[in-house]
Amino acid sequence: MSVPAPALNAGPLDRAATGARLSPGEIEALYTLPLPDVASVATALRAERRDPDVVTFLIDRNINYTNVCNVGCNFCAFYRTKRQKDSYTLDYEQISAKIRELEAVNGTRILLQGGVNPELGLEYYTGLLRHVKANHPTIRIDAFSPEEVLFMEKTFGLTLDALLDTLIEAGLDGLPGAGGEILEDDVRAKAAPARIRSDDWFRIIDAAQRKGLYTIATMVIGFGETYAQRAAHLVKIRDQQDRANREYGGNGFSGFAMWTLQTEHTRLHGKAPGATAHEYLQQLAIARIALDNIANIQASWPAQGFKVAQAALYYGANDLGSTMLEENVVSAAGGHGRHHATVRELIRIAVDAGFRPAIRNSRFEIIDWPDASAALRQSDSNPERERAVGASG
Repeated sequence: MSVPAPALNAGPLDRAATGARLSPGEIEALYTLPLPDVASVATALRAERRDPDVVTFLIDRNINYTNVCNVGCNFCAFYRTKRQKDSYTLDYEQISAKIRELEAVNGTRILLQGGVNPELGLEYYTGLLRHVKANHPTIRIDAFSPEEVLFMEKTFGLTLDALLDTLIEAGLDGLPGAGGEILEDDVRAKAAPARIRSDDWFRIIDAAQRKGLYTIATMVIGFGETYAQRAAHLVKIRDQQDRANREYGGNGFSGFAMWTLQTEHTRLHGKAPGATAHEYLQQLAIARIALDNIANIQASWPAQGFKVAQAALYYGANDLGSTMLEENVVSAAGGHGRHHATVRELIRIAVDAGFRPAIRNSRFEIIDWPDASAALRQSDSNPERERAVGASG
């Protein structure tokens, strides 16, 4: 069915509803419109771009191999200096023990990230990748954020291409999207002066996409950025996706994930405004509208909690992220206990919202259809009640 052309004087929501691509100014204008109207268009676009009846999630684990870091972001409560008593670097067997727990629940992917640890040599990273591939061959490895890759590039005397080739040969499957936050350097310089700059973030992501690696786009709001800066972030992500679709056979961002800045235990506490649940849902809906070339939009339960993540399924999201099994960075900054979710919890969120849950891989390909009724009958107890999902049974 052909999409009707928008009227010449149509507003941005009317244009978006017809499939038209919005300009940066039109995206910025969405922030001034009633949220129910924006959510309605976002939900309709979600239904066009993904199966309207299905909500997906991934069974994985986030393994932070070291918390030693010399970047020192003001919004991070996870990092330590090597002199602090609770600093650590995991050895390969400690990492294997964590992966075995993931394998026991049929997990398929590890998200392997850490601080920028100047004590680690290239052989630690390549050896770790080879160890995981040799001992856990069914587990996909999405590892090392652009920040970590930039550190390796500067430290180990390799070009970016040579470095990525070395990591791929050792077993790397993809890069996480961490380090994106707001890809406007005015914001980045205030929040974390030593943080990777936007040009380097895109340069590394672009090289990864060119080489066939998995990538995901991310966004964090609440630094005090303007609506124009939020819109500019989305446009830059959209432009990179256009390039990947055009030049790399469609190997662009597999999805988009966003969350709100968590400052409770960070140096930004009381200095950065953070963002409300209303702002989160607004930004998610606007992302669905603006990112017309990214099909998968992920809700964030680690930062937002289960109830808001469930609501996000009606603001443009089609995915609940992953079980994670372990999450240390967002929870440390936020001062909350949302370290992991169970498969049953994510099934409950999807079913109670009226969707059919599906288990996916990191490329957002469905690999299993769980028996939701059986999963929800597994226990007479209700762990979701304590986790604020609010469901019974």
